[in-house]
Amino acid sequence: MENKKEMRKWLEEFNLDHPLVIAGPCSAETEEQVLKIAHELKNSDVSVFRAGIWKPRTRPGGFEGVGEIGLKWLQKAKAETGLLMGTEVATAAHCKLALEHDIDVLWVGARTTANPFAVQEIADTLKGTDKIVLVKNPVNPDLALWLGGVERLHMAGIEKLGVIHRGFSTYEKTKYRNIPEWQIAIELQNKFPDLPLIIDPSHITGDRKMILEVTQEALDLNYDGMIIETHIDPDNAWSDAAQQVTPDALKQIFKDLKVRNVDNTTDEYGQKMSKLRANIDVLDANLLELLGKRMKVADEIGQVKKDANVAILQNNRWNEILGKMILEGEKKGLTEEFVLKLFKAIHQESIGHQEKVLNA
Repeated sequence: MENKKEMRKWLEEFNLDHPLVIAGPCSAETEEQVLKIAHELKNSDVSVFRAGIWKPRTRPGGFEGVGEIGLKWLQKAKAETGLLMGTEVATAAHCKLALEHDIDVLWVGARTTANPFAVQEIADTLKGTDKIVLVKNPVNPDLALWLGGVERLHMAGIEKLGVIHRGFSTYEKTKYRNIPEWQIAIELQNKFPDLPLIIDPSHITGDRKMILEVTQEALDLNYDGMIIETHIDPDNAWSDAAQQVTPDALKQIFKDLKVRNVDNTTDEYGQKMSKLRANIDVLDANLLELLGKRMKVADEIGQVKKDANVAILQNNRWNEILGKMILEGEKKGLTEEFVLKLFKAIHQESIGHQEKVLNA
């Protein structure tokens, strides 16, 4: 699959003066609920109404969606509001039913993207469709797997494609429900700059209070749109209550978001950026120089441990360093999340150097 300007055609055909917005409840619960939310959103920036019809749950026993009957509710909502309708599909049967009920936007969920057999089944079922099909990133941080899902759909002749960034699972406790791992989405953008990229702040945060913050960060990174879970009574939602916002809160988010220019061609801007980027280049070179020196010290430590027949990993020392660096990082305006990632990478590289010395 190659990047082509035509990838953006379906998005450009919306003729929007703002980022694309897909919004609606995590789950379709009742016909009344679906219709009420849709009517609340019809005179806003929302172009596509979303609602989960089938809900894959991690463990059995939870609410797994109303099923086919909910598609009829979406049809009614479309007729009454004029909004396009969207839902998640995970099987060939889901796809067939969604097509029969004229659903406009389909997306492949994170759990499904992680299964190439399931994605291929969906691609075969949707072969040649003119529907918009979006692919969420897999639960694990694997860009090749994410792009592989898009490629399977592309090879099936589906032209209206896009991706949804919903964050990645982690065992670590962070402020996010699913950590963004922004660098993965940025790398995807670099490979396919014309493939529409949509942020899913609801699943990244798991917390309605953080929706604006994460959406703004995505727009600052030139994302093309957002998919935000919206419910008339979020606290009593049948699924993912904590991450859903009310229609009024969603409309306020639209007002608060700042859409940046992709670039600025003025001489003043160019001169300022050139100077600052030159400064960044020097600092980056200094960082690499320092890291190189640090690894030379790690080599020496490895030799001392080898001579004394001591194991490489010293947990007490590592925990002491980590705690100290987190505190120092905070003083310098660095987040705990960043400091943890940075020093874990440095620690892993240091262990690798020591292993080479011990095994030489």
